[in-house]
Amino acid sequence: MTKPDFSFEIAAHARGFHRIAGVDEVGRGPLAGPVVAAAVILDPANIPDGLNDSKKLTAKRRDALYDELLAVADVCIAEATVAEIDEHNILRASHIAMVRAIAGLSAKSDHALIDGNMIPRDLATSAETIIKGDARSLSIAAASIMAKVWRDRHMVALAQQHPHYGWEKNAGYPTAQHKLGLQQFGVTEHHRRSFKPIHNILYQDKNITP
Repeated sequence: MTKPDFSFEIAAHARGFHRIAGVDEVGRGPLAGPVVAAAVILDPANIPDGLNDSKKLTAKRRDALYDELLAVADVCIAEATVAEIDEHNILRASHIAMVRAIAGLSAKSDHALIDGNMIPRDLATSAETIIKGDARSLSIAAASIMAKVWRDRHMVALAQQHPHYGWEKNAGYPTAQHKLGLQQFGVTEHHRRSFKPIHNILYQDKNITP
């Protein structure tokens, strides 16, 4: 199994870039909660061991790496709200979060390595896309970890206010428990009304003909 390396960053450095940010987002698929992006600029001399696609790591390992990265890397985590997801669409909202994360770094990046195949518009820096970047670039892997841990913790906090949906376990994804909660307790302000399952719940009564 291949693991992410620093080759994309080294290649960008060879082209004259100095502050190269890895960028990834998490939370496109859930029915509830914000979409979250992280931008991370690694110190080449101090890269934590074990960085990988966040989906390939245990929660315990992600938590440990989250703390390590905060200590040794330049990190910014940003979100696009449920209202912004509903106003635009989930793809545009994820790009808004990415742009905010890059803009929020303590010192401006001059190049971004972006997971996926689309460069967000309005991005004020040079950038390139990398398909499956979280499994190929150490900087993007780091960003995937930061975004996921932050969002998971955020959903745990929201679950304290709304305990019927299992967000502390499913992070807002449409699990059986989440769907049952929607049937029994309805839609909260944290649910994405533009997503079809939520839209259908809100409007099903209006669609019933006598």
